[in-house]
Amino acid sequence: MKKIAAVFASASLMALAACGEKPANETANASNAVVENVVDNAMNAAENATNAADNAANAANNAANAM
Repeated sequence: MKKIAAVFASASLMALAACGEKPANETANASNAVVENVVDNAMNAAENATNAADNAANAANNAANAM
């Protein structure tokens, strides 16, 4: 859902930029910020998944060692 909102926000900002008004740079900067946030969120999600896998492996090792 957040990705869809980011896409619509970006599209809206780009539509404003297409009007040829002065805020084009501000629009481009805001659009870039949205893209950066999406990328950061994806990287954080990947890191969280890696950490969860590591935690699961550690739990399995702990269980094996407890036997």
